Amino acid sequence: MEPKYTIYLVLLLLTTTLRSSSANPNRSSQDPFILSSCQTTRYPSLCVRTLSAYATMIRHNNDQDLAQTALTISLTRARSVAIFVAKLTKGTQGFKRREYLAIKDCIQVLGNSVDRLGQSVKELGRAGHAVASEDFMWKMSNVQTWVSAALTDETTCLDGFSGQTMGGKVKRLIRSKVVHVAQVTSNALALVNHFAEKRRVQIP
Repeated sequence: MEPKYTIYLVLLLLTTTLRSSSANPNRSSQDPFILSSCQTTRYPSLCVRTLSAYATMIRHNNDQDLAQTALTISLTRARSVAIFVAKLTKGTQGFKRREYLAIKDCIQVLGNSVDRLGQSVKELGRAGHAVASEDFMWKMSNVQTWVSAALTDETTCLDGFSGQTMGGKVKRLIRSKVVHVAQVTSNALALVNHFAEKRRVQIP
C-alpha cells in the first residue's frame, strides 16, 4: 500500500507543477462535490481554490480521495515553506539574535509538521483499505492526531514571531506563508474528520 501512495504523492507533485495547463477549468470552478465538502472546513473559499486545481484527481463523491488530496497538498506546501524558511538562515547578518533564533525554532517545528503530515498521508491510505471498524478507527485516530499536531507545529512557528520587538521584515517574509499552510492544514483536518465520520457509520 505504501508504494501506491508514494506514487499518488508523485502524481500530485507533478500535477502541482503542471496544473495551469492540465486542470479542467469547467470542473475546477463548479465541482459541486468540492463546493459542498469545503463547507465543512474553517476556510471554505481557500478549500475550494486549493482543491479545484486537482479536481480531475478526485473521484466523484469520494471522501477519501478528497481528504487524501487535501492532506498531500498540505504536505507539499509545508515542505515548500520549510525550505523557504531554512534559506533565510543563510542571510543571518540582517537579523537580530531573537529573529535568528525564532527562524531556527520555526525550521524545527515545520520539519516536525512535514514528518507528521507525511505519516498521515500514508496512514490515511491504509485506513481506506481497513475492513473492520476497529482497525479503521484506530488508523483514522492516528491520522487525526498527527494532523492536529502538525497544525500545532505550524502555529508554534508563528508564535515565535509575535510581539512588537520582532522585526517587521521577518514577519512579512514568513508569516503570510506559514499562515497559508496552517489554513490549508486546518482544512485538510476538517476533511479528514468528515471522511472518518462518514466511513465509520458504513463499516460494521
